[in-house]
Amino acid sequence: MATFISVPLKKSSEVDLVKPLSKFVTATYPQGEEQAEYLRAVDELNKLRKSALGRPLDKHESSLEILLRYYDQLCAIEPKFPFPELCLTFTWKDAFDKGSLFGGSVKLALASVGYEKTCVLFNVGALASQIASEQNLDNDEGLKTAAKFYQLASGAFAHIKDTVLSALNREPTMDISPETVGTLSQIMLSQAQEVFVLKATADKMKDAIVAKLANQAADYYGDAFKQCQYKENLPKYFYFQEVLPVLAAKHCMMQATAELHQSALANQKKRFGEEIARLQHATELVKTAASRYDEYVNVKDLSDKISRALTAAKKDNDFIYHDRVPEVKDLEHIGKASLVKATAVQTPLSQKFTDLFEKMVPMAVQQSVSAANSRKADTVNRLIGSMREATNLCNGVLASLNLPAALEDLTGDAVPQSILEKSRAVVQLGGLQSIEQLIKDLPELLQRNREILDESLKMLDDEETTDNELRAKFNQRWNRTPSGDLYKPLRAEGNNFRSILDKAVQADQVVRERYTAHCEMIALLCKSENELCAAIPSANPAKTLQGSEVVNVLRAQLAQLDEVKREREVLEGEVKSVTFDMTTKFLTALAQDGAINEEALTASELETRYGSHTQRCQQNLRRQEELLSQIQVSHQEFSALKQSNSEANNREEVLKKLASAHDSYIEISSNIREGTKFYNDLTEILLKFQNKCSDIVFARKTERDELLKELQQSIAREPSAPSFNVPSYQSNTPAPGLGGPTPAPRTVFTQQPPQAKPQPPARPPPPNMTPQAASAAAPVSTPVAPSSTNPPPVAPPTGPSQAQGPPYPSYQGYPGYYQMPMAYNPYAYGQFNMPYMPYQAQGQAGYPGGPPTQQPYPYPQQPPQQQPYYPQQ
Repeated sequence: MATFISVPLKKSSEVDLVKPLSKFVTATYPQGEEQAEYLRAVDELNKLRKSALGRPLDKHESSLEILLRYYDQLCAIEPKFPFPELCLTFTWKDAFDKGSLFGGSVKLALASVGYEKTCVLFNVGALASQIASEQNLDNDEGLKTAAKFYQLASGAFAHIKDTVLSALNREPTMDISPETVGTLSQIMLSQAQEVFVLKATADKMKDAIVAKLANQAADYYGDAFKQCQYKENLPKYFYFQEVLPVLAAKHCMMQATAELHQSALANQKKRFGEEIARLQHATELVKTAASRYDEYVNVKDLSDKISRALTAAKKDNDFIYHDRVPEVKDLEHIGKASLVKATAVQTPLSQKFTDLFEKMVPMAVQQSVSAANSRKADTVNRLIGSMREATNLCNGVLASLNLPAALEDLTGDAVPQSILEKSRAVVQLGGLQSIEQLIKDLPELLQRNREILDESLKMLDDEETTDNELRAKFNQRWNRTPSGDLYKPLRAEGNNFRSILDKAVQADQVVRERYTAHCEMIALLCKSENELCAAIPSANPAKTLQGSEVVNVLRAQLAQLDEVKREREVLEGEVKSVTFDMTTKFLTALAQDGAINEEALTASELETRYGSHTQRCQQNLRRQEELLSQIQVSHQEFSALKQSNSEANNREEVLKKLASAHDSYIEISSNIREGTKFYNDLTEILLKFQNKCSDIVFARKTERDELLKELQQSIAREPSAPSFNVPSYQSNTPAPGLGGPTPAPRTVFTQQPPQAKPQPPARPPPPNMTPQAASAAAPVSTPVAPSSTNPPPVAPPTGPSQAQGPPYPSYQGYPGYYQMPMAYNPYAYGQFNMPYMPYQAQGQAGYPGGPPTQQPYPYPQQPPQQQPYYPQQ
């Protein structure tokens, strides 16, 4: 039909991003893997800019993808780098200025990443317009692609119009001025609407629809033409001098198309005069376009189509209908229908975008983000918790009033629909079998956790008992930290686990009692409809109540209450779906102010995101409270009308129990599943606790073995007997055979009969020994004295021996020290192939790699839940 308009690309001078950005990275981040990763990202960014701006781009989606990725990357790094301080200057040429004979084209250089973003986004719109203009509009795929990219181009130019002045903080070049990009956005939107007119025509849609689409396109083109005419600076561009006639021609052609299809609609309504008037108007529009803008557009096909339709309409009207042809000004206005909208610029624009500097977040921002997420979670939990609490309250009140079953049961001989729905829900969830299996598994899970905990504490008890025994045996020599003091944190932790298990047992018992109380009714709910009907007492209490005012009021109030509950469910979903990231705001605040006021920023954002939800939640809860009060009053009137029938009361009591059984089933099932998850999570925590106990006990045993070895060696180094006082008569005795006096013979007592044999050489008597030492010494054979058979005298309990001769020396067969037997070391672990697990006790020499003893055992917390039934850790 006509030539479509595209926009030329802006050209940029080459910029070295590597040097200034790398300098900032090396000055800000210490050497290491993180710095190296950021330096590699800087190189990738520089390559990406060269690919997007440093070479001619093909009119293809792959080239547009590169531009989109670079624009997304600029948006991502803007708050992470202090660009004003980096003195990084970007230079761009005016897209429409062709230069003059005496000077170059218009350029603008700014040290602003906002300027770079604006110019890149201009090229996004320009390239999108070029790609759309290259599409084949004879097929459906080409039409869809063209419409998509024209709307993208319109959105890009519209975004520049809204942001360029704040991004540059100075007067921009004319190509990116608000007036220029506003006009370009309107032109692109007009062309997108025209593409939809072509598609509607190709799809042979109704004439009324095509007429409205074409009329809207004509209006869009008319607005674009006016903007080009009324802006003082735009006509000086040669580009807009070429664009103006195309816009005028398109305006005429779209209006003619609208009149053509509206004339067909008039023919269908048998308004033949109106049909001719519209076709005549369309003919005039086409002639105007052909006479003024024939070098820009081709209107022959449209002109021929209108001419044929006008000829046929005149012929029929002249010979058959003779309908009066009205004036054009008297014709009814054609409606408008817009199917296009400028695509909003929301980063990331590219679906393949990956932030090269994703990890570049200061620690202050990370901490602020964590705190903000915590505040967000508290807000969400508070809102959802209040809504769920209101729902539970509502269900409880309705169950206590047997509503809505009481209203459904006015005949007294059928199962109410609400009870049938509750029965199906229970059966769908597994019925009694599901709950019984879960309840049966709970003791096994509990016993498993108890065994792990008991085994862990028993290891501590056994090691502490051994430590106490050795301390009592060696007294002050056993100078290591007592196990009882060392294990206090672990025992406190173990007691905490035992308390948690005890509370869990109590919770299990409550669940079992509740299950037992409702078991019969739950089993009844699991039966078929016939069995359920037979089990419920029948009555004919209140046929007269059908259609009564009280019943109608109650039903209306219950319907309103159901609507309130549905609104609350929708609101809960909306609250959960709210997502936002405070990282960008915190980064911006840190760059501008040097500090982050996390509480104020988060509170403001939470109010923005959740303020309306909070108000809606409060209104919903107030509405429910009012309805429940009204329902209770209405139910009292309803009950007063039914009190006269005892059978009806019995039936209603059973229905109440069934409704309560359903609610209890849901709650019990949820509690048991929560308990199962609780026990399984606790098992992992207790296994870690057991491993810690095992490690510390093994380290203590290793330490004990080393201390025992040291004590044995110190005992071995001690003298085996106390020193002797040598008698004075032996102090200067000459050696035998030197003519001196012969020493007095030594009397030795023995239990064996004396044997006559030569006198042995003189030797001193053995020293006195303590009973402990004597028991450890090896027996020694003693020579028999010839002169005595008396029993050996009892040794004095204390005091050194006064026997003659020098101190008794050690010799072969009589050990000089007392080796500790291996029976004293029953914990020798050499025979077990167990790794050495060092542990450092308080007040002891440190073992390499030992864990600190004062830190409590860090076990993972249970996941947060709404109003948890089981005890939390």
